[in-house]
Amino acid sequence: MTKEINIAGAKLGKDNPPLIIAGPCVIENEDITLHTAQRLKDICNSAGISFVFKCSYDKANRTSIKSFRGLGIEKGLRILSDIKNKLSIPVISDIHSIAEVKPASEVLDALQIPAFLCRQTDLIIAASKTGKPVNIKKGQFLAPWDVKNIIEKFTAEGNHNLFLTERGASFGYNNLVVDFRAFLIMRSFGYPVIFDVTHSLQLPGEQGASSGGQREFAEPLARAAVAVGVDGLFFEVHPEPEKALCDGPNMIKLDSFLNLLKTIKALHQVIKWP
Repeated sequence: MTKEINIAGAKLGKDNPPLIIAGPCVIENEDITLHTAQRLKDICNSAGISFVFKCSYDKANRTSIKSFRGLGIEKGLRILSDIKNKLSIPVISDIHSIAEVKPASEVLDALQIPAFLCRQTDLIIAASKTGKPVNIKKGQFLAPWDVKNIIEKFTAEGNHNLFLTERGASFGYNNLVVDFRAFLIMRSFGYPVIFDVTHSLQLPGEQGASSGGQREFAEPLARAAVAVGVDGLFFEVHPEPEKALCDGPNMIKLDSFLNLLKTIKALHQVIKWP
């Protein structure tokens, strides 16, 4: 059993049901972001599942210099603050540098360190010093037991509000694969583990100047992760993935999300792993 983390009332770990972290890849504009957040809140309430809204104000690791990155930290945090206050839901977003930590921590209920930055010691320490819950995504280049070093860096500052995310491992060129042993190995260190379903289905750089994806495998991988044992699931969701400005090929269509959550909840109720 992992320790319990409280994200503005949304609990994960210990004996809590799986938490859902979901939202568009990036803030495209205020209307789409607010609409998606409201729909996701309603969907998760209908399914009886705790929910944290995610959306990036900036995506600093895009494939191409021409790729859409978001609206930037100032405007992005304002939109996330409005969503948090208007809808009364917790919000999480990526941080990429030490300079972002303070302004982001003043708005966000949890901070997220992207997979490519999971070994950046100074960033991990700065995030830990906020005292906020922090999600650190395991890099696709790391073995699951390597997260022990990440945990030691983070907790050295006395903050134990940490959870970890598995998002697949590099498998040759332009491909990722999920090793389901990783969930159990990572959970053995005592901190909650999230499965990033949709990023695990990404095909990095597969389209040349952007990444491809295989969203059709989202539901079977999510079912498998719940069966093995995870503390939560991470999905990128969009009203019209085919029109999304970022990560469209691996995002879930908003209208199909409720049925997916119902399946996940039913499966968890049957298995009820510790």
